[in-house]
Amino acid sequence: MTHALLIVNPTSGGEKAKDYAKDMEATLTEMYDQVTVKHTEKAGDATRFAKQATQDRLTAVFAMGGDGTINETVNGLAEQEYRPVFGFIPMGTVNNLGRSLGISMDPQEAIANLKDSVEKKMDIGKINDRYFIDIVGIGEVPRAVQQVDIEEKTKLGPLAYFIEGAKALGEKKMYDFNIEIDGESIQEVSMVVVMSLSNSIGGFENVLPEASAYDGRLHFMLLKGDKIIDKVSLVPKIFSGQVAEDERIIYRAFEKAHLALTDGTELKTNVDGDEGPALPIDVSVLEHHLTVLVPKSQ
Repeated sequence: MTHALLIVNPTSGGEKAKDYAKDMEATLTEMYDQVTVKHTEKAGDATRFAKQATQDRLTAVFAMGGDGTINETVNGLAEQEYRPVFGFIPMGTVNNLGRSLGISMDPQEAIANLKDSVEKKMDIGKINDRYFIDIVGIGEVPRAVQQVDIEEKTKLGPLAYFIEGAKALGEKKMYDFNIEIDGESIQEVSMVVVMSLSNSIGGFENVLPEASAYDGRLHFMLLKGDKIIDKVSLVPKIFSGQVAEDERIIYRAFEKAHLALTDGTELKTNVDGDEGPALPIDVSVLEHHLTVLVPKSQ
């Protein structure tokens, strides 16, 4: 008998997730013999629910929510020997993973597409002792993006992140990074470092056109510009997917990296939109670690 768990964050999508939950449950009932629905109430609930599903050897685990809810769910699945099939309906502001996997940003359409979906093996990332499905950001721009309030995200969507990120470009705070990436040593002063699993960053697709959630690599980008005119002039190249073509940007596709600050300053990371561990950090990719349901076209 097949059994699926549906994890719903009722506050996602401007609290619209709960409105779609019944349609989602009805669709899953057509796909599986039994469906259990659980609503999150606090941080960590999605991880706990997903981990229990692995122990109960459920057939599939689905999440309805933003990148944070999806991240939590994946953290409940990632370390387990038995990992159910994973599916999700994007309900957040950015939904980077959903965009990179070709899942509709219209929840109703995404739910309808589930019945014709196919299974694919997806990469996930690991940072120290936790896992991520999207991006690790370090520096002033990620810090500013993390502080965008809920009202602005609801009103402006991904544009809210772009506006705050653009403001942060004017900051003069720089960091002296010491990086080991697949055996290569890099020492560089920068205000922002990004490591992504996919081509979508902050809701803007094709920033890293060579990146894919299936390619077994993480994608590293460091901005070298230390003058405001340099940093601003890099923006069009970043958003047009030309990061590998400018000498002011260091780009690498990699499997393992270690990042630290030469002066030991405390600097926390941004992981999938939420506060992550402080440097030093170890980052790696787990190739084809999760079986995910995606539209047939993907």
